[in-house]
Amino acid sequence: MNDPSAASPGQLPTIPPLVAIAMRPLPLLPLQFALGGVLQRIHRRNPAMFDRLGDHARARFGIKPIDLPFAFVVEARPPRLSVVRELPKDLDARISASLANLLALLEGRVDGDALMFSRELVVEGDVEAVLALRNAIDDAQLDLATEVSSLFGPLGAPARRALEAARGRMIGSSGQGESSR
Repeated sequence: MNDPSAASPGQLPTIPPLVAIAMRPLPLLPLQFALGGVLQRIHRRNPAMFDRLGDHARARFGIKPIDLPFAFVVEARPPRLSVVRELPKDLDARISASLANLLALLEGRVDGDALMFSRELVVEGDVEAVLALRNAIDDAQLDLATEVSSLFGPLGAPARRALEAARGRMIGSSGQGESSR
């Protein structure tokens, strides 16, 4: 975690089932394009991030938000993100949790071990690769609002404020888990 004292903020919200159903017919390519751009930006700003994976640099990770009708496949070398309806069978590891928990984990705002013990996070497959990925992400000290808002060019500042407000409503106050930043 970015902050060793980060703890689970309690039950985080999930996407309402009717919203998830309404999202099913949406095309995945625009989302893949946007998130792929965020991943490339993260890689440019943190070029050694994926080096932390060591022997697991070629691992393929499946990430399934349990409250959304799609999932993500993440590869470190070369950095690539695919948005899929169902995770393929040939992944090295699978990670599943609610979208809010996944985002909170990505920013180091919750304790992954606590989520696993409470069964709000499920890890299958190569757990060592997942731990290497977690360490790489923790070292990068990601701020998703900053990374995503960079895609908005001159509208980046208002986009960042909107994303920070949405993050605050979804995973708690922006000050939680950030004492080391």
